[in-house]
Amino acid sequence: MTLVLASSALAASVTLPDFTALVARQGAAVVNISTTQARQQPARLPFQIPELDESDPMFDFFRKFIPRIPEYPGPDPDNQSLGSGFIISADGYILTNAHVVESAEEIKVRLADKREFDAVVIGADARSDVALIRIEAQDLPHVVLGDPEALKVGEWVLAIGSPFGFEQSVTAGIVSAKGRSLPDENFVPFIQTDVAINPGNSGGPLFNLRGEVIGINSQIYSRTGGFMGLSFAIPIDVAMDVQQQLRTKGRVERGRIGVSIQEVTRDLADSFGLPRAAGALVSVVEPDSPAAKAGIEQGDVIVRFNERGVENSADLPRIVAAAQPGARVGVEIFRAGQPRSLAVVVGEWQDPEAEPEVSPAASSGAAPNRLGLELALPTPTQRRERAIERGLVVQRAQGAAARAEIVPGDVVLAVVVGGLQIALDKTEDFDRIAAELKPGQQVTLLVRRGDATSYVSLRAAR
Repeated sequence: MTLVLASSALAASVTLPDFTALVARQGAAVVNISTTQARQQPARLPFQIPELDESDPMFDFFRKFIPRIPEYPGPDPDNQSLGSGFIISADGYILTNAHVVESAEEIKVRLADKREFDAVVIGADARSDVALIRIEAQDLPHVVLGDPEALKVGEWVLAIGSPFGFEQSVTAGIVSAKGRSLPDENFVPFIQTDVAINPGNSGGPLFNLRGEVIGINSQIYSRTGGFMGLSFAIPIDVAMDVQQQLRTKGRVERGRIGVSIQEVTRDLADSFGLPRAAGALVSVVEPDSPAAKAGIEQGDVIVRFNERGVENSADLPRIVAAAQPGARVGVEIFRAGQPRSLAVVVGEWQDPEAEPEVSPAASSGAAPNRLGLELALPTPTQRRERAIERGLVVQRAQGAAARAEIVPGDVVLAVVVGGLQIALDKTEDFDRIAAELKPGQQVTLLVRRGDATSYVSLRAAR
């Protein structure tokens, strides 16, 4: 009986946190982000065979052997995507995920007070999934930043965002783990939570109970596409370092030393004479790399780098990436069971798959010109095989051109502007015409595809 009463008293003394004040205080700094991307549609079949369904066996025959031309009027609507973000300064700087604004031609930011603004991308870093955008506004509410290092597993956290477009949605949970590594995401020590995160929450803030942002909600683990209890956020200190580099340099610099590593298991620790299973075991040292020049060898176990401990192998890529390229830093290793100290000059990491970073002065996903076209002179082979006597070949089509269903390989023969048809024989002529276009101006192109030639109308980007 005494135990029952004690348990009841303990239960009565435990109360769940009240998030109302936090939401009222910080919700105004959370924004909804909607973007528009041009949808690259495959060209549709011409009007001569509208009665054929795609399931008809003859459809494939006509698709392969009848020239395809753009169908009018107009293409399908643009792709639309939704995400979240939060204001970090009163003059309009906003943090979100890079994947939220990737390939966006138009970015709309909607504030909690229903005001809407066009945004430009200051920079985006795909490796950390952090993007910095800006709107032209002043005296905006902005968040307070916290310290992810002080965050404890089991601590209550709260997310505000726009899941499935439902703005200012609030969900809460606890910190499940810290420093999580995800596949192909070696540079971010993710915060794992059980906060309900769904499509549209991406880029939104993760708050602690003090109302401080300690992360950017970025990913979920799911077998269904919906929330399954595993959410991952980018620590705000990592995000702020990325945004600072994007703002000042237009790109993110990361360190590298040129080694491949693996986890130190208990068995490996015993084999290499280590006091405990910790550190990063070097399995490969790249020739002529910073590590090779510093004397790091295969079989070394790195336990400390730049005065930071390496507990797990996943720690090392993040610590090295955070080092300034060109800096000389200390490295502590175990070799043949004995500790050693070395010094390495950090190199700069290059992502072979990375797109060029957006410069600080660039706008959001700007096309090469207002028509979104890159043209080139036809090669001698193209002239011969396709009997091209004049015109310019489409190398790239995006924006207005993609919406008009112009595709690479098409030949632009002429431009009609102000009622005047101008034949195209030099790229300089097209570049000059495109540069003189006004936002929203109507333009017509004479386009050849295969044996078919047709006029295609499009509007210059605003």
